[in-house]
Amino acid sequence: MQRCLLLACNLGLILTAALSAKPLPRFDPAPSVGDKRTPRVVMETNHGRIVIELYADKAPITVKNFLQYVDDQYYDGTIFHRVIAEFMIQGGGHVPGMNEKKTREPIKNESANGLANERGTIALARMANPDSGTAQFFINTKDNRFLDRDKSADKIGYCVFGRVVEGMDVVDRIRRVPTGQQAGHGNVPVQDVIVRSLRRFAR
Repeated sequence: MQRCLLLACNLGLILTAALSAKPLPRFDPAPSVGDKRTPRVVMETNHGRIVIELYADKAPITVKNFLQYVDDQYYDGTIFHRVIAEFMIQGGGHVPGMNEKKTREPIKNESANGLANERGTIALARMANPDSGTAQFFINTKDNRFLDRDKSADKIGYCVFGRVVEGMDVVDRIRRVPTGQQAGHGNVPVQDVIVRSLRRFAR
């Protein structure tokens, strides 16, 4: 079963976002603390490189979980399987052909950490159960504050655990790729958007 943003991806919300789309704001990455509280990872894709800073002090469970998948090289060869230009790009759980990878056990939702689903942030994808997130993640391509705990329909929301600090132009290239239906899934890139590797970034 596809792990997707069931609550956030209500068709009405998507259509509303698309119809009211405004020019994207300038992307200014948050300043780096530069210590173990903010480890970085580098994602090499077939569209370019993305560097992500992780907020281990704000989302310790989520960051530890994500880094375990990184260290296991779990994400290598996976795809961004769901792309909605004025919403987000989602990946981390499927390989070409829309085959879903096996994951570890789900983790506790840390959406009460005060971090907002703003453009350029990375958050943990989940199903309707608030504590169902595993390996899949999404990068917000615009401010999606309705995914935040205090504004979400379920009053739980989605846990932000990092931010893109380099390569937002790559994210923007990915969000603009043509999409269609594949294997019963919608918003799937016509040409695979592949995560070639995802590793810890040495500073």
